[in-house]
Amino acid sequence: MSSAVTAAAPDAPARDFLAPVFAQYPLEVVSAEGVWLRNARGERVLDLYGGHAVAALGYGHPGWTRTLTEQARSCNFQTNAVAMRVRTRAAERLVRFSKLDFTSVFFVNSGAEANENALRLAFRMTSRSHVAAVEGAFHGRTAAAGAVTWGSDGWYSLPRKPFDVSFMPRGDLGAIAAQVTDRTAAVIVEPVQGLAGAVDLGGPYLAALRRRCDEVGAQLIFDEVQCGFGRVGHPFAANLYGVMPDMITAAKALGNGFPCAALLTSAKVSASLSLGLLGTTYGGGPMACAAIEAVIEAIESEDLLENVRRVSDYIRRTCIVGPVKASQGEGFLLGLRTSRPAKQVQAELLEVGILAGTASDGHIVRLLPPFILQEEHVDMLRDTLASLPA
Repeated sequence: MSSAVTAAAPDAPARDFLAPVFAQYPLEVVSAEGVWLRNARGERVLDLYGGHAVAALGYGHPGWTRTLTEQARSCNFQTNAVAMRVRTRAAERLVRFSKLDFTSVFFVNSGAEANENALRLAFRMTSRSHVAAVEGAFHGRTAAAGAVTWGSDGWYSLPRKPFDVSFMPRGDLGAIAAQVTDRTAAVIVEPVQGLAGAVDLGGPYLAALRRRCDEVGAQLIFDEVQCGFGRVGHPFAANLYGVMPDMITAAKALGNGFPCAALLTSAKVSASLSLGLLGTTYGGGPMACAAIEAVIEAIESEDLLENVRRVSDYIRRTCIVGPVKASQGEGFLLGLRTSRPAKQVQAELLEVGILAGTASDGHIVRLLPPFILQEEHVDMLRDTLASLPA
């Protein structure tokens, strides 16, 4: 087990010039390698938060680093108005990696932007004005993505939402028909809700959404920004549950820290596209596409999906100790349910060198580790939890 760590406060100029909008952990990171962070005092911290589900390969991955270095030397950026092989390769590899019946990819910069474009396409295809989302959902902080985020009325700040939105109770099959109607352009759902605390909505519920969308002609959008791209131990949660959406949005783990996102579309959605319909400046840039290729290469060549499944099972079997009474979620999007407030447990873990997250559920410690996490690292978490007050 690591010795206690003490965070060094950031320099005053950083506090003065950064917009004061982020609550920050008492930790200053100066370097990282593998699954380990190093703080300003030179102490190691086990990263079970993964930069908020982003660091799929951990830190300093040689293949990813080499690929981005080579791409930067070759051509660091070009507009989508010119063809680049790295862009077409990344799109093809992403579709093939998904093992789902998608036919095209639109590259953007963030998960919120991917969700914005998915919703836009649904409105255009259906000429309808209503979207059904799920209680507890988080889809982003931009206009459309914020509108379908649960609880956004408290921070949305715009004069009005841009379209009609209703929220369905999680897992309530009986409530679907009343809210998904012939007015509904789209249903947007996280198959495993992230910020809510790794809430697994389950195959039967997702399949019921698929059936209802087919009945009324609505588009089914899976927001897999946090739960997708390998985090549940499969290419996407759609694979895990055997439910095919019309669109999937992906980001976070997609680039292992290089900003990028993607909207994957089915044949029907792809057929609705036309020149000039969608646009982006940085989406699909060569550095982002090289990062995506490198992450897929590492996941496949290092068998990281199997690693996620195996180590996730090990966490579930061994870490229900101390203040942890149960677990939920899938793969490396896990919630540990605590008998005491999760923020207390999180702070106690950080004191001995383990960084974890929390959730909107005040009794969930959220784990979003890199896909390279091993059992020996879980043993450190287990032993620490066992030593904490129940």
